[in-house]
Amino acid sequence: QVQLVESGGGLVQPGGSLRLSCAASGSIFRISTMGWYRQAPGKGRGMVALISSGGIINYLDSVKGRFTISRDNAKNTVYLQMNSLKPEDTAVYYCNADLKYWGQGTQVTVSS
Repeated sequence: QVQLVESGGGLVQPGGSLRLSCAASGSIFRISTMGWYRQAPGKGRGMVALISSGGIINYLDSVKGRFTISRDNAKNTVYLQMNSLKPEDTAVYYCNADLKYWGQGTQVTVSS
């Protein structure tokens, strides 16, 4: 089993920045790919960014150039740096490991 705990969400004005963190514990040696997903009100959950154990990264097109995913294997933590935030980025953001384990989610609200 793998446990994931997110932190770093909050309320920010358009154009602002937030940094999300996800700490993994448990059977972490099994983890290959970690990622961030988000779910806006009334919409399904979708991929935002993925990073493999080998450092291969994928982004949702609408966040390219604004969001950066990174991984600190020594700390068993994955980060999502979000810059130039827009109101349409408002959602609950979830950390994921290997498309199997999920964190509890953290709310990100972009509003003036």
